[in-house]
Amino acid sequence: MSSPRVIVTRPARDAESWVAALTQRGLQAEALPLITIEALPLSPALQQAWREIDSYAALMFVSANAVTAFFGSNRAPAHAGHGDQAIDLIANENLRYLAPGPGTVAALRAAGVPAAQIDAPAAEAGQFDSEALWAVVADRHWQGKRVLIVRGQSAGAEPAGGAGRDWLARQLAAAGALPEFVAVYRRSAPQFSAQQRQTLSDAASDGSVWLFSSSEAVGHLPPADWSRARAVATHPRIADAVRAAGWGVVAESRPTLADIVASIESIQP
Repeated sequence: MSSPRVIVTRPARDAESWVAALTQRGLQAEALPLITIEALPLSPALQQAWREIDSYAALMFVSANAVTAFFGSNRAPAHAGHGDQAIDLIANENLRYLAPGPGTVAALRAAGVPAAQIDAPAAEAGQFDSEALWAVVADRHWQGKRVLIVRGQSAGAEPAGGAGRDWLARQLAAAGALPEFVAVYRRSAPQFSAQQRQTLSDAASDGSVWLFSSSEAVGHLPPADWSRARAVATHPRIADAVRAAGWGVVAESRPTLADIVASIESIQP
C-alpha cells in the first residue's frame, strides 16, 4: 500500500526541514505553509529590552522563530543604542533561557546558548508546551525576578502568544516574578498561488494527511468541506481547532518525528 501524501502546514522554513525528514522516512510530503513569518522592525520595546538585558533572570522564547528574530535583532546594535558592538548574551552565565520544546532548544543551541543554561521539558515529556515547561521551572525562586517572554504577533494585532504563553505568564506572576512581553516577529495568513489553491482543494478529499502544529494555521484555511479530510495535530488544543473546522479524522501526536510518522501511519485507510 502506498503511503498517503502528507501536507506540512508549518511556516515555509520549518516546513522545508519537516518535508525532508518525512521524505527520509518514506512518506510523500509536500509543504503548504499556512502561516507566513517575518521579523518585525526593531521596536522601542525591543530596544529597551536590549538596553536592560542584564536585569532579566530569564528569557522565555515561544518558538524557534522567536529565537531567530530576537538574536537577529542583536545584529543591529547601533539601532538599539549599543554603539557598534552587539551584546554578548552568552557571556552572562546567570541568564536562563526557557524553551517549550526541542525545536526551540535547537534554535537556542544554534545561536550559541550553552545547554546548561537552557530549561525545557525532557525529550521524553508527554507534551511540549508552556505547561510542560512550567513543570520544569515552577520550583525556582521567581520572587521579584524579571522574565522576558519573546514571542510573535498576528498581523494587525497587538502582540499575542497564544493561550499557553499567557497561562505561563500568569504562573510566573503568581510565583512573584515580573513577566514582560516583547514581539519580534509577525505571523500572517499566506497568499496562495493557483497551484497551492489546487492542492488545498485536492487534499480535502484525496486521502492526504494534513500535519498541523498551530491552531492559528487552521484559521487561515479557506472555507471548504473538510469532512473527508484527515489530519495529525501536535497538541490537544490544535486537535480541537481542527475538529471544530469540520475535519473528518483527527489524530493527536507528540511533536516528534517518530511519533508523527506513527500517527500518520495509524490513520491510513
